[in-house]
Amino acid sequence: MHSYATNPADIASYGSLWDVSGTREFRLKLVGASSKGIIARVAGIADRTAAEALRGTELFVARQQLPEPKTEEFYHVDLIGLEAVSPDGAVVGRIVGVENYGAGDLLDIRLAGGGQSELVPFTEAFVPKVDLAAGRVVVVMPLEDDEDDEDDEDDDDDQGRV
Repeated sequence: MHSYATNPADIASYGSLWDVSGTREFRLKLVGASSKGIIARVAGIADRTAAEALRGTELFVARQQLPEPKTEEFYHVDLIGLEAVSPDGAVVGRIVGVENYGAGDLLDIRLAGGGQSELVPFTEAFVPKVDLAAGRVVVVMPLEDDEDDEDDEDDDDDQGRV
């Protein structure tokens, strides 16, 4: 089992874990660790066949069981649903997800009125303010690649002229 807790073995100390629907409760007893993750027994699961039936089941900790995040740290669940506004206060959209493909967190923002979404790096340069109490974040949207390419092409033309 892979644990996303800061210390993977701490997953058993949170108490009950739940499936994605929130209807099935699981209690873990940590029995070891390996290079692939933690090894745990699940209360009520007595044989290998029953354990294998749970393979791939995602387990979740109830939000209220988690410690409060440190300053300038946020749980993804607390960011999802926040309104995204520009520095001048115009509505940009709403956060629908938080992704990480290995180079840092990205906010997935469903754009207002467009139905499409944009990924915005979750850094201070692009997200200078997170206001959980107000239910919004201030975002500085990245420039479109096409705009950058056009500017680069113009610069290239100027450099080649005599």
